[in-house]
Amino acid sequence: MSDETQLMHQLDAELSHVWMVRTFLKHSDETEEDEELALVHRRLYDFSLALGSHLNAGDADGYLRQANKKWRRLREACELFTEIQPEISNHTNFKMAAVSLQKAVAEIGRLLGKEIS
Repeated sequence: MSDETQLMHQLDAELSHVWMVRTFLKHSDETEEDEELALVHRRLYDFSLALGSHLNAGDADGYLRQANKKWRRLREACELFTEIQPEISNHTNFKMAAVSLQKAVAEIGRLLGKEIS
C-alpha cells in the first residue's frame, strides 16, 4: 500500500468522527432553529462528500487534493461550532460533539501538514 493510500485511510478514519458530529447536528432540533449551526452541519457534509468518491475509487491523489482544497472550510466550520456551541446548548452531547470535532479536525490538519490556529 502506498504512502498516499495509507494517508487517505488515516484521514478517512478521522473523517468518521467528523461524520458522526455532522449526523448529530443534522438530527438536532437546534440545527433547525439556528442558521450558523446549520451552516456547520452543511460544511461538514460538504467536506465528507468531496472525499467520498475518491475513497470509493481508491484515488488517493484525488482524495488528498480535495482534502487540501476543502481544508479551510472544515477548519472554519470547526471554529464556528466551537464558538457558538455554548450559546446553542450546554448539554453534554453538544459539549462532547465540540470536543470530538476539534480533536478530529486537529488530527486531519496534522495529517495534511496544516497548522491549526
